[in-house]
Amino acid sequence: MRKIMCVLVVVITFIITTAFLQDNPKVYSIAELRALYSGDPAKWPAPDVDESVKNFKDIGYLGRPTYPKDNPHSEEKEKLGKLLFFDPRLSASKQIACASCHDPELGWGDGRRVAYGHDRQTGKRNAMTLLNVAFYESFFWDGRAKSLEDQAKFPIQDHLEMNQNLNTMVKHVAQIKGYKPLFKQAFGDDKVTLDKIQKAIATFERSIISTNSRFDAFVKGNSKALKDDEVLGMHLFRTKARCINCHNSPLFSDNQFHNDGQTLLGSKMEDLGRYNVTKKLEDLGKFRTPSLRETNITGPWMHHGNFPSLKDVVEFYNLGNPSPIQKAAVVPDSFRNVPKSSILRKLNLTLEEQQALEAFLRSISTRVNKIIPPTLPEA
Repeated sequence: MRKIMCVLVVVITFIITTAFLQDNPKVYSIAELRALYSGDPAKWPAPDVDESVKNFKDIGYLGRPTYPKDNPHSEEKEKLGKLLFFDPRLSASKQIACASCHDPELGWGDGRRVAYGHDRQTGKRNAMTLLNVAFYESFFWDGRAKSLEDQAKFPIQDHLEMNQNLNTMVKHVAQIKGYKPLFKQAFGDDKVTLDKIQKAIATFERSIISTNSRFDAFVKGNSKALKDDEVLGMHLFRTKARCINCHNSPLFSDNQFHNDGQTLLGSKMEDLGRYNVTKKLEDLGKFRTPSLRETNITGPWMHHGNFPSLKDVVEFYNLGNPSPIQKAAVVPDSFRNVPKSSILRKLNLTLEEQQALEAFLRSISTRVNKIIPPTLPEA
């Protein structure tokens, strides 16, 4: 009996100790955090990762992208792609280029809540930045394109964007004499095809990569690259704030889709997200996790652009992503019952912690790279 009691005491003590440690994680000084995070990543404090997270990879230095075997890099192809990217003659109105919604001086977005295009029609979603797009595994907020090459054709034929028939677009490009030698240099012959246009634009887009941020310098060993509040913010990002559950890997994105509570069912801004692509109820309200690299220069934020500041975003997640539904609206019961991601919960961050987290997000951004738009080929 005495042995049984001893065993019970040990078990109960273990349970109480474990619960205490979970509710009261180790408190580090800023000096300790600075030394840990600017050193060997294997010695970083353990991240708060939900059991549902698959293929977790910690944040770190991004590096440079690889190119697909069927579309290897060449300077000639990248140059051609840049010209096509900035050329408004690909659109029906001859007024809208890819660069119209992805302006390098606006963080490769357009700085608007939602994009607008042909005949000044307003779109439904925020124009995502093209910075580091080479590292994504699917494209658009809903993942409807499986490659950058595939993605390149969507805006051209979308009636709200460039409103151009693809065959007509190819014909118009072929009629521009100045493009012929450029296609020959890039592909070996001067024949203009849709496939070549897609590959050239995708090659250029893969070159739109972040320069090293202060965060990158910090994790590579420069312990002074981040300020005290940014160091605290990094620790919170990986632990109490739980951001790392979705914004993991050196890209700060898991390349997955999550329901963040912003379907806005029954409102004028209702957006069913990935459900529109797959028609699977479990995909209702899911959107691709955007990279947080360069987030300081790519606002406004979220798929609908309704968050004008990073402070708004942090406060929203701190509250646990409340999901408003218009009660009077006609919304199918099956839609009402789809839950947001189980990863999301109230965080109970203090004001100081929220400010530190926001400071860290700014540290993974760099300066806007201004580039001179190229001189377009003459017709």
